[in-house]
Order: sequence, then C-alpha cells, then structure tokens
Amino acid sequence: MIVRTQPGISITTAPSPVGGSSGRRGWVVLAICCLSLFVVGLDTTMVNVALPAIGRDLNVGTSGLEWTVNAYTLVLASLLISSGAVADRVGRRRVFQLGLLVFGVASAACALAPSIGLLIGARVVQGVGGSMLSPVALAIVVNVITDPKERARAIGVWAAVFGVSMAAGPVTGGALVESLGWRSVFWFNVPVVVAVLLLTAFFVPESRGQQPRRLDVPGQLLLIVMVGGTVAMLIEGPRIGWVSPVALIGYAVVAAATAGFVWTESRRREPLMDLGLFRRKPFTGAVVGAVVVFVALNATLLLGTLYLQDSRGMSALAAGAVTLPMALGATVCAPLSGILVGRVGPRRPLLIAGAFTTLGGLCLVALDDDTSILVLLLAYLLLGIGFGFSNAPITNTAVNGLPADRSGVAGGLTSTARQFGAALGVALAGGVIATATPADLADASRPGWILVACCGLLVLLVARVSPTAGKSS
Repeated sequence: MIVRTQPGISITTAPSPVGGSSGRRGWVVLAICCLSLFVVGLDTTMVNVALPAIGRDLNVGTSGLEWTVNAYTLVLASLLISSGAVADRVGRRRVFQLGLLVFGVASAACALAPSIGLLIGARVVQGVGGSMLSPVALAIVVNVITDPKERARAIGVWAAVFGVSMAAGPVTGGALVESLGWRSVFWFNVPVVVAVLLLTAFFVPESRGQQPRRLDVPGQLLLIVMVGGTVAMLIEGPRIGWVSPVALIGYAVVAAATAGFVWTESRRREPLMDLGLFRRKPFTGAVVGAVVVFVALNATLLLGTLYLQDSRGMSALAAGAVTLPMALGATVCAPLSGILVGRVGPRRPLLIAGAFTTLGGLCLVALDDDTSILVLLLAYLLLGIGFGFSNAPITNTAVNGLPADRSGVAGGLTSTARQFGAALGVALAGGVIATATPADLADASRPGWILVACCGLLVLLVARVSPTAGKSS
C-alpha cells in the first residue's frame, strides 16, 4: 500500500530498514527531523522580533522589512510541492541534507549581510533550503515509523514541536537581539544545522517513492510569478502608486500568469496542483481557511512587533514576553483541537478557532499608545487559542474523504496555501502602516486589526462547509 504525505512523496508501509515502527532508531529519526522543524519554526518567529533592530541598523523602512520576511516565505510557498517531487525521485535523505546545507549557509549569509539587498537575497536562498526540509522530513518520519498508532503519535509530536518553536521563538529571539544583536538570530541556526546534518548522516535511512511524479516545470514557473507578483504588488503598491504604469503592468503580469497556470494545470497528466480538488466545497473551504488563518497570524506578528518596540519603546525581549500568551495558547490548544476533530469532526474546532480569532482582533481595534498590557496579553491569548484550534480541522477537511493517492496532494496544497497566507498577511499589514511614524503606528495599525478580526469571521464561514464526524463532504 502507498500513501502520499506531500505531492510527489510516496510512502510505502512496508517495514522500514531501521527496524520498523517498534525500533528505537525510528524515534531517533523522528527526533532528528523534529529538530530541523524546530529550527525552521524558531527562525520565523525570531526574525519577526528582530525586525525593528534590522530596520535601525540597516536604515530601512517598512517595505524593506516586509521583504525580509516575505523573501523567505514566498520562495517556500512556491517550491514546497516541487521539492517533495524531487525528493521522491532522487532520495529523501539526499534532498533533506541538501536543504539543511542550503539553509545553514544562507543563515550565515544573512548574519553577515551588510545591506538590506544582500539580506533579502540571502533570505531567498534560505527559502529554497527551507522548502526541502519540513515536507521531506515528515515523509522520512512516516516512512520509518510504519505502525499506524505509533505513526499517529509521531505526527502528534511533530505538530507539538512546531508549537513549541513558536512559543520559544519570541523570547529566544528577544534575548538574542538584546544581548548579541539581530545578527545572532541567524547565527543561531548554524550550529543546529551542523548537528542535524551529522545526525542525519549516521541515523536517517535513504528512501524514494515507488511512483515518483514528474516535475511540472511550466506550472512551477507560473506559480512563482503568480504568487510572487501578487505579494510584490501589495508590498510595493504604496510606494509606486496603485494606478501607476508600473503597477498596471504588474497587475497584467499576475493576471496573465494566473490564466496561464490554470490553463497549463488543467491539461497536464501530472500537474503541480490538482485543480480538480477545488470542485469539492470542503476542500476549497479548507484552502481558503489556511490562507486567512495565516494572514491573521502573520499580520498579528508584524503589527504587534512594530507596535510594541517602536510605539511602546519596549525592548525586543520584553516584546517577545508580551506575545508569549499567543504562542502558549497555540501550543496547548493544537493537540486539543486534534482530539476534538477525531471525536466530532472539524466543524466545531473551526467554529472555536474563528470565534477566538475574531475576538482577539476586536480587542486590538481600539489600540493606542496607552492600551493596558493586560488587554494586550488577553488579545494575544485569544488569538493563540484561535490559531491553535485552526490547523488540525483545516488539514482534516482538506483530505477527508479522499483516496490515499490524492490526500497527499491535498495536504501539499493546504501547506502552500498557509505559506501564501503568511506572505499575504505581512504584505497587507505592512501596507496598512507603510507611511506611519512610530508616534502614529498605533492608530495606523487599526485597519490591520480589523483585518485580523475579519479573518476570524471568514474561518466561521469555512466551518459551515466543513464536515461533521462521520461525513466526508
């Protein structure tokens, strides 16, 4: 039997070469792969905390800071599916090791970057490496741990590790920035990557898919133009003018790429994206839900970081501590959401996620420079609970009722949607405060918090098309 964890990554359920699910070595492999996930998740949240320090040191405004985040996220979103297909064809361990090497070297380049242009370029390379890590590492884990019950436990550990990295990121990043400067946030990755590379060489077995998918080069190139162009226009729109000739050309390029992508993918035997999945309302709802949840999350991270440090004058460490309730709420509620999905289906957890996200955003709509810290802590806690309850039902809704050979494709599409949502959230939030001074930042950010609350309302709508327990569509 073959199941697919990501597009192009086929996992056989035969006993693994490291002793199958009962082998202690299988859990060592899980620990190694989780370490790679941890450092990638930690990097994302630490970079957000470091943004004000980067802006001051490199003398860059909001647009440059947006690109510092989105250069990584856009590349990750665009290459996530193709990296899985390459790993299935040439070997998962090989691609995983290459991804680690690229990510580590790019992290060092980020730490050494003397200008914002070189920092953004290094972040692009980091995104290339990151695209080879999470999906491929998960495929390695599923291939090694073959018993269904132990595999479920392993995936639960996998999800929890990402939550822990999110919880540790703001405080760890704040401490590093305060004590060693923003460059230490990137140097932190290097020794961890070296350790994972060495452990992978000794303990991780090589594996390939039995039915590797063909690479869809035209679809991949069009996806890059489509995703990158959309976010680029949102970031640069305030600077170049929304109806300037350059902007109009940009809109035309994005529209042509989108039309070309749909035309190309609908005619390929093995497309990068299976557009036929969008005929299922639950799946379409899940993709929309993945986008809007990560729009809300990343808008919150950007707006909150700049408000706390620039408007309130907090240190990076103090700002990280204020956001800690969000991370803790997400960490605690993510496994609870998974349990609830198993018992009653995805609809109720999505309703909870949408309600708490909406309330969290509304708490900050009236934000000003004197807003009580208790209000901020409450808002972050509500948002964390909302984010924690969202991921499990979205993934479940996407793959529920699909045969095994399509469930991985669906999972890969929702992963791509999450990363696109992350880039979109940064771009939209950055556009809201693009021209604001630190003194005006609180007032300028209010439309951003309305956006977060509206994302919560959209999640409530997604819940209406999500199945309950025992129903597949």
